[in-house]
Amino acid sequence: PNSKILAFSSISHLGWMTIIIIYNPNLTLLNFYAYSIMTSTVFLTLNTTKALKLSTLMTSWTKAPILNTTLTLTLLSLAGLPPLTGFLPKWLIIFDLTKQDLTPIATLMVMLSLLGLFFYLRLAYYSTITLPPNSTNYMKQWHTNKSPNTLISILTSLSILLLPISPMILATT
Repeated sequence: PNSKILAFSSISHLGWMTIIIIYNPNLTLLNFYAYSIMTSTVFLTLNTTKALKLSTLMTSWTKAPILNTTLTLTLLSLAGLPPLTGFLPKWLIIFDLTKQDLTPIATLMVMLSLLGLFFYLRLAYYSTITLPPNSTNYMKQWHTNKSPNTLISILTSLSILLLPISPMILATT
């Protein structure tokens, strides 16, 4: 299920890139780079926690709470929530579309991105808030000696913290 949701996510983000490529190709590249960083973070985190289904995603919280926290933040960034990196490309695309007098299309894109937000919130909910039915069996696994991968740490930082440097990014596009 996780890979299916991420496949739908890829289609959704491709729509954002397709709609703006005619008007601003640099913005399309920025969106692609940001999406690649965020998706790589999600896939590496899911691979590290060995979460292949929603049921294993629920049990991974007790095994690696820090990784699941970063997974949640990255999923919310993929959804495009304002304080995170994923908001930047969507905001810039909406701004560019309104400059081109395509406000109805920009509004439609925003409304359709709410569907993606639902799926990302669902994944975030399952990965952090819910516990499996017999959670006492998994509590023994809380203290694992796994340290987060350095690459995951770097990608997570990029996935959630690039919005403050957006003026510099805007100057380059």
